Amino acid sequence: MQGLYLVTPDWDDTARLLAVSEQALAEGVALLQYRHKEACPELRMEQSSALLALCRRYGVPFIVNDHVDLCLLIGADGVHLGGTDANIGRTRALLGPDTLIGASCYGDMQLALDAQDAGASYVAFGGFYPSRVKKYAVTTPPSILDEARLRIQLPRVVIGGMTPGNAAPLVARGVQMVACVSGVYMAPDPARAVREFNALFMAEENRSNAA
Repeated sequence: MQGLYLVTPDWDDTARLLAVSEQALAEGVALLQYRHKEACPELRMEQSSALLALCRRYGVPFIVNDHVDLCLLIGADGVHLGGTDANIGRTRALLGPDTLIGASCYGDMQLALDAQDAGASYVAFGGFYPSRVKKYAVTTPPSILDEARLRIQLPRVVIGGMTPGNAAPLVARGVQMVACVSGVYMAPDPARAVREFNALFMAEENRSNAA
């Protein structure tokens, strides 16, 4: 897993959600997470099922935020768990060894270490910058990524107000994925935004190969 980690906004308009998601998927996305905190169960089922079908067409793993039951019901590739969501160990036992389980670790290295020990597939750090979507304290220092590079063997994700410009120094610290909501879904040109995010990883790979 490497590249742009796309996270959906709280849009009730399913057609709009699918249209922008497909623009992004066509440009190359590492992972897509369905996250709609305000959706009713019927809308959540409608949107997640449609996004899963779309991701299958583009060969992109699809996970859902929080809802382990929904992951099982629609056959998603995994689930992302926040700090107050389901227990990672119990979720791993329920979903099996091949399902993706992501863990939000904020700015807490111990949470990341615990998630790694409990069977998470990747860990997410942040927020690093003010977000237009999620409300949280911007307290994660970039230096945590240097420690994570040494202590965490799982893929590492950064989140929180990401743009191609402000994500660049974090990618340079060795993260595998940049999670983004508004930087793509609310961009004037979503496809271009995806290309710019992906260019960060290509540039870092070229720099590493030249070193």
